Amino acid sequence: MADALIITLVAEGALSPGDVSAASDVVRGIGAEVVAQSWLEAGDAFDILARGDGPAVRAALEAALPAVDVVVQAGGSPRRKRLIVADMDSTMIACECIDELADYAGVKAEVAAVTEAAMRGELDFAGALKARVALLKGLAVATLADCLRDRVRLNPGARTLVQTMAANGARSLLVSGGFMDFAVPVAQQIGFARAIANRLDRDGDRLAGTVADPIVDAAAKQALLEADGTPLNAVVAVGDGANDIPMITAACVGGGLGIAYHAKPKAAAAAQAHVRHGDLTVLLRAQGYVRADWQG
Repeated sequence: MADALIITLVAEGALSPGDVSAASDVVRGIGAEVVAQSWLEAGDAFDILARGDGPAVRAALEAALPAVDVVVQAGGSPRRKRLIVADMDSTMIACECIDELADYAGVKAEVAAVTEAAMRGELDFAGALKARVALLKGLAVATLADCLRDRVRLNPGARTLVQTMAANGARSLLVSGGFMDFAVPVAQQIGFARAIANRLDRDGDRLAGTVADPIVDAAAKQALLEADGTPLNAVVAVGDGANDIPMITAACVGGGLGIAYHAKPKAAAAAQAHVRHGDLTVLLRAQGYVRADWQG
């Protein structure tokens, strides 16, 4: 029997009846069965319950509706998730903190090129991290606070996503290949219950140019998600880069939600859905929340 699917189309303030009609036609056109359909919120989000091949449905809908975010998930799993595990840099916040620190050190172009390659999955993450941190040696520790204040901005919908889920009983973990100096205050601003990231070594009031072991990398992110003990079908994992792929895949395979957010191609391909246009509240729409439910 074909898989039971929940298909959610999201385009806040811009989803038309024509879009949803076209989507139904596309789903049927690839041989899937439309079981039911309804507006989640008129003009913003629409649900289609169907039976079919999830990846094929996603691919067809993304091609047919290039301005709409499409989430296709298992219909038999709890729709409102009990745990969110999220990446920080370029997911919950709008920058890569290590690149911004490198700007203060005068080596941003060099560091940013390595960051981009690592996020595309072209470099070993731990090795790339150590090489980039070495270039920060001698930078004043006080610069971390300056960077946090002047460069770090939350991505739209971050607070609403986490606080709405928390208000409905979900736990939250911010897990980053970046640094605790940023992850802790960012987690507090957004409302995460816990933050885990790498630790920059100090040499007095300067950065030592090294990072403490163990490195928080792709394997660590997946392990932290799985160690929580929440059934994987009740987990949503979100990230943008190659080091997020194992945790995204674990959520997908376990029947939960694995979401790529404005992501690099490899992460987008590994996820159930790629948020290409909207903000982080797309993850709330995927869980069936309407705007009246939103917090934060």
